Amino acid sequence: MQTSTFSGFPKEMGGSREVLKGQRVSEVSRADSKLVERQTSVQDPGFKSKNGQTFLEVIYHLAPTSSLAQTDGLSDPSAAVAEPPKKKKSGKKGKKGKKSGKAKSPTVIDGIPTEEMSKEQLEEHIARLREELDREREERNYFQLERDKVNTFWEITKRQLEEKKAEIRNKDREMEDAEERHQIEIKVYKQKVKHLLFEHQNNISDLKAENVCSLKVAQDEHRQDETELRKDKRALKVELKEQELSHEDIIKNLKKTHDEQITQLRSDFERQAREIEAKYEKKMRALRDELDLRRKTEIHEIEERKNGQINELMRTHEKAFTDIKNYYNDITLNNLSLINTLKEQVEDMKKKYELMEKDRAEVIAENKRLAEPLQHAREEVDQLRKQLANYEKDKETLRMTKARLKVAEENQRALKWEHEVLEQRFEKTQDERDDLYRKFVKAIHEVQQKSNFKNLLLEKKLGALADTLEKKEAQLNEVLSASNLDPTALTVVTRKLEDVLDSKNSAIKDLQYELARVCKAHNDLLRTYEAKLTQFGIPTEELGFKPLESTVGGQALGQGPAGLVSAPS
Repeated sequence: MQTSTFSGFPKEMGGSREVLKGQRVSEVSRADSKLVERQTSVQDPGFKSKNGQTFLEVIYHLAPTSSLAQTDGLSDPSAAVAEPPKKKKSGKKGKKGKKSGKAKSPTVIDGIPTEEMSKEQLEEHIARLREELDREREERNYFQLERDKVNTFWEITKRQLEEKKAEIRNKDREMEDAEERHQIEIKVYKQKVKHLLFEHQNNISDLKAENVCSLKVAQDEHRQDETELRKDKRALKVELKEQELSHEDIIKNLKKTHDEQITQLRSDFERQAREIEAKYEKKMRALRDELDLRRKTEIHEIEERKNGQINELMRTHEKAFTDIKNYYNDITLNNLSLINTLKEQVEDMKKKYELMEKDRAEVIAENKRLAEPLQHAREEVDQLRKQLANYEKDKETLRMTKARLKVAEENQRALKWEHEVLEQRFEKTQDERDDLYRKFVKAIHEVQQKSNFKNLLLEKKLGALADTLEKKEAQLNEVLSASNLDPTALTVVTRKLEDVLDSKNSAIKDLQYELARVCKAHNDLLRTYEAKLTQFGIPTEELGFKPLESTVGGQALGQGPAGLVSAPS
C-alpha cells in the first residue's frame, strides 16, 4: 500500500505530494523516537534478571550472535553487551550509587515492568523490535528513492520552463512583426475606403435624380390607369345591376315552381290517402260478410252435434232401463224370497231414475241455455281476432303513411331552408365579389407600381454595380502595382477582395431573387383575378393588365407553378 501511494508522486507533483511527504516524515520521526526509547530501555544497565544477570546479558545468551550484530550494526557481538557498573571501594561513593539506583524508575513495556517480564515475553518484545527496525530501514531506503525521483523531476521541469520562456520570447517577436504589417495594411485600406465613400456619394446623388424622374413618370401613369379603371368600374356596376335583376327574376321563378311542386305533392298525398282508405274499407266489409257466414255455419254444426248427443244419451238410458227391468224380472222369477227387497230396491231405483231424469232434463236445459251464449262468445272471439289482425295491419299502414308524410314535410322544410341559405349565399357572394374587386384593383395598382419601381431600381443598380466593379478592379491593379507589397501581404489583400466580391455577388443574387418573387406574385394575383372574372361571367379583356416579363441574365422571371419562385442561377 505504501509503495502504490508514493509511486503517484511523479504524476501529480502538487500539494497532495507535499502533504503525503510531510505525513511520512512525521511518521518516520515518531518511529525513530520510539525505537530510541526502546533501545535505551533495553540497554538500561540497571536492569537485572532474577539470577543477577543484566538484560543485555540475557539477550546475548538467548539470541543468535548474527542477529544481535545485525540489530546493533556492530561487527563484534560482544560489543553489544554493556558492562555492568564497577563497585566502588569508598563507602561514600557506594552510598551515592545506592541513592542514584534508588532514584531510577523501572522500565515499563506494554504496561509490565521489565523486572516482572518472563523470558518468553522478552523474546517476543525483542522480535517485535527487530521487525520494527527492519521496517524502518526499508522505509528509509524508499524515501531516499522518492527524494531522488523528486529531484530528477524538478530538474526536468526547470529545463522545460526555460524552453517555454524561450518560445514565448520568439512569439513576442513574431507578434511585433505582425503588428507592424497590420498597421501598414490598415493605412492601405483607409485610402481605399476614402475612394469608395466618394464614389458612393456620387452614386447616391445620381440615384436620387433618377428616382425623382421615375416617380413623376409613375404618377402620370397612375393617373391614366385610375381614369381607365373608373370607366371599367362604371361598366362593371351596370353589369352588376343587370345581373341582380336577372337573379331576382330567377328567384321569383324558383319560388313559383317550388310552390307549384308543394301543392302537387300535397294533392298527390291526399289522393293516395283517400284511395288507401277506400281500399281498406272494402276489405273490411268483405271480411265482415265472410265472418258472419262462417259463424252461422259453425252454429248450425254445433246444434246438430248437440242434438246427436242428446239422442244418444236417451238411447243409452232406455237401454239401461230395459236391462234393469229384465234383470229384475229375472230376479222375481228366480228368487221369490227377494221380491220384497227387490221391490224396495226398485222403488229406490225409480227414485234414483226420477232424480236422474230430472238431472238429465236440467242438464239438457242448461246445455241448451249455454249453447247459444257459448256460440256467441266463440263468434265474438273469432271476430275480435280478425279485427285485431286487421287493426294491426291498418295501424302499420297508417304509421307508414304518417312517416312518408313526415318525410315529405321535412323535405319541404329542408328545401325552404336551402332556398334561404342560397339567397344568403347569393347576397354574401355579391358582397365578396364587390370587396374582392376593390381589393384586387387596389392590389394591382400597388403591385404594378412597386414592381415597375423595383425593376427600374434593380436594373440601374446592376448597371452601376457592374461599372463600379470594373473601376474597383482597375484601382486594385493600380494599387497593387504601386504598393510593391510582399507576396504574403498580396495574398492576404487578394483574399479579402475576393471575399468582398463574393458578398457583392450574393447581394446581386438576392436582388434578382426578390425581383423574380415580385414578378411571380404579380402574375399569380393577375391569374387569380382573371379566374374570378371568368367565374362571374366578366370578360378578361376588360381587365387592362398584362403579366410582367423580366429577364435577368437571359433567364425569364415570374414563371413557374403557384407559390414556387426559384432564384436565377
